[in-house]
Amino acid sequence: MSTLETHYSSRDIKERILEGIRTAGLNPEQRLAPEELASLDHFHTGGLHATHELLEAAQIRTGDRVLDIGAGLAGSARMLASAIGCSVDCIEMSPDYCAGAVLLNRLTGLDDRVKVYLGSALDLPFPDDSFDVIWMQNVGMNIADKRKLYGEISRVLKPGGRFAFQEMVAGKVATSYFPLPWATDPADSFLVSAEEMCSILGECGLIVELFEDTSEIHLKRSIANTTPAVPGQLGLAVFVDNLAQKAGNARRSLEEGQVRLVRGIFRVN
Repeated sequence: MSTLETHYSSRDIKERILEGIRTAGLNPEQRLAPEELASLDHFHTGGLHATHELLEAAQIRTGDRVLDIGAGLAGSARMLASAIGCSVDCIEMSPDYCAGAVLLNRLTGLDDRVKVYLGSALDLPFPDDSFDVIWMQNVGMNIADKRKLYGEISRVLKPGGRFAFQEMVAGKVATSYFPLPWATDPADSFLVSAEEMCSILGECGLIVELFEDTSEIHLKRSIANTTPAVPGQLGLAVFVDNLAQKAGNARRSLEEGQVRLVRGIFRVN
């Protein structure tokens, strides 16, 4: 187990988060509900709505131990812990995001249920057969080695454990609009087709229970949660640069079929 748990001190992101919370009319000295922070800390296509939909599909139970890979500010992890009562470990590569997640865990009173670890999805600091559920939202497009990623997921899942995810995948034509929320330029984007994703998951011992393309649903919702915050409104612009441009490029990429958004539940053998 990693010893880098919950002890981060990136001052800048914590100050920006606290300023954003206060500007939105919330009091960080009083316990905040996870839902009050959703426009800030659900940094993935579809926002809180998509998180709720994935939770319904994943059928997570109170006694489950969950790992959120690429947890960011741990918004989904706090929602799971609050709504279900399960314990959630978070793995995140960015020390800044880890610091922000720890701060928000404290502000929501969920320190005892949500733990944050600095580390890589390709080298998970957990023993084999550790988790009932692996949770991942909009992370794999930044990871080139899909076999290593899904192999690690399979390794730390208990027999019968579930991998619940939503992900951007490659469309029929090459992605051409940059920057995107996950990539400043093409060298940062590692999309594979839906067919290749399912194939690699199968090779890693994961069996499909649900796999669906949700692109049109999310387009109709105008890619919820990617609209830049306006003054007095909590949102991703608190810590994401060029958000309007990135959001616009993401929408255009979906509209033109350059990328697709998928959701899945896979079970380990």
